[in-house]
Amino acid sequence: MGDGSYDHQRRKKAVAKIPLLLCFFFFFFLNMLTAGHSAAAARLHKTTIKSANSSGWELSRRRHLLGNGLGLTPQMGYVFNLFFPYLITRGNLVPKASTFPSGIKSLADYVHAKGLKLGIYSDAGTQTCSLTMPGSLGHEEQDAKTFASWGIDYLKYDNCNNKNINPKERYPIMSKALLNSGRLIFFSLCEWGQEDPAAWAKAIGNSWRTTGDIVDNWNSMTSRADENDKWASYAGPGGWNDPDMLEVGNGGMTVGEYRSHFSIWALAKAPLLIGCQEGWGFRGLGWPPQQKQSSRLAIVLWNRGSSKAVITAYWSDIGLKPTTVVKARDLWAHSTQRQVNGGKLSANVDSHDCKMYVLTPQ
Repeated sequence: MGDGSYDHQRRKKAVAKIPLLLCFFFFFFLNMLTAGHSAAAARLHKTTIKSANSSGWELSRRRHLLGNGLGLTPQMGYVFNLFFPYLITRGNLVPKASTFPSGIKSLADYVHAKGLKLGIYSDAGTQTCSLTMPGSLGHEEQDAKTFASWGIDYLKYDNCNNKNINPKERYPIMSKALLNSGRLIFFSLCEWGQEDPAAWAKAIGNSWRTTGDIVDNWNSMTSRADENDKWASYAGPGGWNDPDMLEVGNGGMTVGEYRSHFSIWALAKAPLLIGCQEGWGFRGLGWPPQQKQSSRLAIVLWNRGSSKAVITAYWSDIGLKPTTVVKARDLWAHSTQRQVNGGKLSANVDSHDCKMYVLTPQ
């Protein structure tokens, strides 16, 4: 097995040592204040902020959700990779004792004691994308029970080496296995958006990739934002569009481009999972407290052009009456304009940068 190949029949019959990449996700289930779509104004994005328990969410939509009660808000957190060998004994995944002498369950207990959740990575194929560890195809019930016994809270489920089996056949099997595992586990489908999962995955998972993998550059980030945007109406409590993780801090974009990246992902109700390299820091958004039945709006003025420009959000573009007076909170500058009237809000925005506001009608 030195070449990374894997045979599931041998999985059942042998004890084998092969490299494993476990991708752990540490995250809070926080109340995100985002729900958005594109408006007619040039690169103006806006959203109405509502509580997940608000009557604004149609009950008819919720009947089609995965019935695990998770994902009422998009997932947030930090992603890092742990490389270690593991053993497969009688078909079960077993962490290598020299790397995790106390086991994954003890690690999960430690993480939970910090008020965090623990996630893990697997694949809806015979091997993961690295070709160095087995996927869960054909072993969904077995692996789901293993994850549950470890205290896992979140599964990212990739799409490599899938034997050309339709994802609409493969992903529901793991969804059912997780529901039967005896533990509530957030199910993140990483199907790369190939079969438009936003249109069918709400009854299967808590989030679904709407795009291919992101790369740490401006063109990749903006293209993922555009691809994800058309599925905005499909996202809501219990099921979220996922244009891939944040690249913030990895060094391939400017500070302004990263600010745009984070802002658009937040406005699009996307998962905010930061996978930056060690040594990079990032200052987060200063979200105001959530209020039920709020009439506040979140808007992003995004300059995708090559030079500095004035961008204007007109009240008619974001559903406000022309005479409405608002309080405008600049989330990045941490400043507030107490009274904005005249039916619009304008800002001078640098190239490849943005301004993000929460507007509160007075």
